[in-house]
Amino acid sequence: MDGPLQPDLGLELASPARARRRPRRAEGGVPVATELPVARVCVDLSPPHLDRVFEYLVPADASDDAVPGARVKVRFAGQDVDGWVLERVAEADHEGRLLPLRRVVSAEPVLSPAVLRLARAVADRWAGTLADVLRLAVPPRHARVEAEPAQEPAPPPPDPGAQAWAAYRGGAAFCQHLLAGGAPRAVWTALPGDDATGWTAAVAQAVAACVLGGRGALVVVPDARDVTRVCAALERVGLPTGVRGAGPVARLVADDGAATRYRAFLAALRGSARVVVGTRASAFAPVADLGLVVCWDDGDPLHAEPRAPYPHVREVLALRSDLERAALLVGGHTRTVEAQQLVERGWAHEVAADRAVVRARTPRVRALTSVELAREGAGAAARLPSPAWRAVRDGLTRGPVLVQVPRAGYVPVVACGRCRAAARCGACHGPLGLDRADGVPTCRWCGRTAGDWRCDECGGAQLRSVRVGSERTAEELGRAFPGATVRVSGARAAGGVLADVPGTPALVVATPGAEPVAPGGYAAAVLLDAATATAGAWLGAESQALRRWLAAAALVRAASDGGEVLVVGDGAPRPTQALVRWDAAGLASRELAERAELHLPPTARVVALTGPRDAVQAVVDRVVASLAEPSAAPVPVEVLGPVALTGDEDVLERPVRTLLRAPLAGGRALTRAVAASAAVRSARREGGTVRVHVDPVDLL
Repeated sequence: MDGPLQPDLGLELASPARARRRPRRAEGGVPVATELPVARVCVDLSPPHLDRVFEYLVPADASDDAVPGARVKVRFAGQDVDGWVLERVAEADHEGRLLPLRRVVSAEPVLSPAVLRLARAVADRWAGTLADVLRLAVPPRHARVEAEPAQEPAPPPPDPGAQAWAAYRGGAAFCQHLLAGGAPRAVWTALPGDDATGWTAAVAQAVAACVLGGRGALVVVPDARDVTRVCAALERVGLPTGVRGAGPVARLVADDGAATRYRAFLAALRGSARVVVGTRASAFAPVADLGLVVCWDDGDPLHAEPRAPYPHVREVLALRSDLERAALLVGGHTRTVEAQQLVERGWAHEVAADRAVVRARTPRVRALTSVELAREGAGAAARLPSPAWRAVRDGLTRGPVLVQVPRAGYVPVVACGRCRAAARCGACHGPLGLDRADGVPTCRWCGRTAGDWRCDECGGAQLRSVRVGSERTAEELGRAFPGATVRVSGARAAGGVLADVPGTPALVVATPGAEPVAPGGYAAAVLLDAATATAGAWLGAESQALRRWLAAAALVRAASDGGEVLVVGDGAPRPTQALVRWDAAGLASRELAERAELHLPPTARVVALTGPRDAVQAVVDRVVASLAEPSAAPVPVEVLGPVALTGDEDVLERPVRTLLRAPLAGGRALTRAVAASAAVRSARREGGTVRVHVDPVDLL
């Protein structure tokens, strides 16, 4: 985030004042409302040059329903389109004739002023349009749910205390500030723990303190499993979810269905629910009198919105905290580089445990690298070397054992058995893999089978595995430990992602992010294929590997209870050592220093432009010219590229990517210039499609 979090929030609801007039009658003789007859509307259209407010007349018979925040239908370019009423005014800025609103879809003011300001700020921060952000912020209407009567607000919960925060420096003070109505901002590194001491208990106690102080709270987590866990913890402190949105907690998850999601949205909007717990889109939930926003596991890729303008939950909640003067809590078992920057800039305070407490609460961690395994002889080359095999065997006598595999499937990547060259599809040149032991190789890109595959290098027809997936791993472990129960958790597994498993002895094979919770914790965990987990040249690959490892290790019992974690393979040294020391903040601090030296996000603002070469170059030229104008403050912008992306097209026909880089102090000016250039491109109807992505997380 560049400079102060609060951007220029002028909503630019109208063009500069001209000769104003008070309309009395619309086209066709439709009577106009006598009070505030002009509605300023955001039209639900994506073209950037239409990212402004349009004025319409309010018919007299729709005056009571056309309130700010209501959904409406308007006539635009010869067709009926959706829109939102942003405000009602007495006089129009437009000099010509105005069209009347076609109709008011619903009198429910679904777009609150606070959410409107946030949506405008998000659009400006990510060089997007207000309409695109509002599609993320306001769920589709469900008329039957909207007709249901509003529920009465639930009474505040009893004071649960702050026992789960006692282990952290500044933890109890954070809750006291919330209870007193303050707005502290904290970056929290959570310890492993059970329902009474773990992260869900700490979040629930912070939320309860905020509600007891008379304000609302918003908790955003990566997936529905975490939503369920947080809701259960809130119920234990006296904040139940209730039935049909009738409780003080609203669960806002898209997977719950359109009706359930809209009911939860209205519960927050109408004030019957003081707390909202949800996934990515809930960052815009209209919580009344917001006092606390929580982002758990901010490094999870699920927090990055895949639709334009691609905002990230952590940044959205930071903006919202600043705009609404609410407390902010960014937490996780790890520490992201972006969160570390908030701490080092002094914008947020660190909430973490002392090293003695960390050692007492965490399992013992060993790194089984090739150096560590040298004494094992030939057994060191096994995928499950002897020390790991013994740890699994001993762990099964005490409880469940977790095995994390970085790849799903059976054998996701294969190679030639003779020359070791990667096996490629003859149609699209994509990688081949196996879905089962006796299966035919299948392309991972186009899905074609390659039953008659032969190596392009040596002509060989035999295949060997390069990367082994979770299903093959479970099969191998079943043979290595006969009689042991084997459970597989993952999006592609037969049983899907498991939320929890019994505390009885069993082998649990899971992909990153799909690790189920075991009551009492796992006896041991084995993190396989460390080299694969840390491979990758993209920005943040090492931090992401550490996040996945710590998420699994946090489910293991403490070392005093026999808990042990083994990471197998020659992974990158820095995340491996950070895991052994349980020091995510140290790795984040070092990586932040490196990014500052290299002028990479989050220490600089980077905008990626992807599309046809000529179209991208036209956008870049306008941006550079705009930032070089004498009337504007000078902003040093660096142009990197264009670079042709990989593909089957001719090199000159391939899409290209160009990066625009500027210091954080000039970040706002850069994104404004990019948005203005995109608007010019849209108005001129220039050919091709240019994708604009501010601070992309997959930057190579």
